[in-house]
Amino acid sequence: MKIEKLTFPGVDGKRPVIIAGPCSAESREQVLNTATELAARGVKIFRAGIWKPRTKPGGFEGIGVEGLPWMKEVKQRTGMLTATEVATPHHVFEAIKAGIDILWIGARTVTNPFAMQELADSLKGVDIPILVKNPVNPDLELWVGALERLYGAGIRQMGVIHRGFSSYEKKIYRNAPLWHIPIELKRRYPELTIFCDPSHIGGKRELVAPLAQQALDLKFEGLIIESHCNPDCALSDAAQQITPDVLDYVLKMLVVRDNTQTSENIGALRRQIDEIDDQLLSLLATRMKVSKEIGAYKKENNMPILQTGRYNDILENRAKKGQNMGLSTDFVTNIMKAIHEESVKVQMEVMK
Repeated sequence: MKIEKLTFPGVDGKRPVIIAGPCSAESREQVLNTATELAARGVKIFRAGIWKPRTKPGGFEGIGVEGLPWMKEVKQRTGMLTATEVATPHHVFEAIKAGIDILWIGARTVTNPFAMQELADSLKGVDIPILVKNPVNPDLELWVGALERLYGAGIRQMGVIHRGFSSYEKKIYRNAPLWHIPIELKRRYPELTIFCDPSHIGGKRELVAPLAQQALDLKFEGLIIESHCNPDCALSDAAQQITPDVLDYVLKMLVVRDNTQTSENIGALRRQIDEIDDQLLSLLATRMKVSKEIGAYKKENNMPILQTGRYNDILENRAKKGQNMGLSTDFVTNIMKAIHEESVKVQMEVMK
């Protein structure tokens, strides 16, 4: 795929591009009040969910097509671009007919390749930006596959939204950031425009600012943030929405790092990293040679490959040593698990 950076009419190319507005369009008054307050604070792109996929039936599933004229009125009154989520070809048809400027595809839809293909087919000939949220689960290839389906349908104005990944374990975040996944996506497609959705990652309004800063530090091009004129009364995701005033404060406090500055100092440090990585690779190669010898010994003495007690001892011992050296337990454990997995593969080859 030959992906180009997105540009938005009337929006300068400076980082970050801000898309803001309520989780859901609830009423004409709520939409227009929120949009007017955001426009007064310099926001150029207004978002609002017209159709809302809910986890369980019975919740507020969006106002539907009734809300599309409100979005058109926002554009007429404020000059803002408008954006909303689409999940079916019918949504696409109605949104395009209403003059919506930007469409995004939600995490649940991206998870279903059949739904993605139907959307891609319905978007043929459409020449507006299409943003693709990451799938619910941490599956990079599924995310890439969604982009490929759109690209195959002739869509060239594509970007993505990182909204975090669902986890069975409930931690500080509503959705785990797993920053390495969007980083890998950006490595594969350097020109791809990536937005961060700190509202959905955090799930709490107090987490929006720190998550937004982390995204900028990772060179994300934009932020999509849920903002409501009266968030405590919101019909969906009330806990993660912030007022336009708070959004304005958050944006003013963000630090945009200078991408153009490099120095000899950082170059020297990077050379140190390269040298250390070379040493690590050399040590790993040596370790695998020893594993091969162990495999030969086990074969000769008719011993099983997996020695559970030894494996547990290694994990526990290395984790403690790493912690004493200032390394996180999870980091060391994950490294040792990967090394052990490769060691088992080496010994299996010897045992054949």
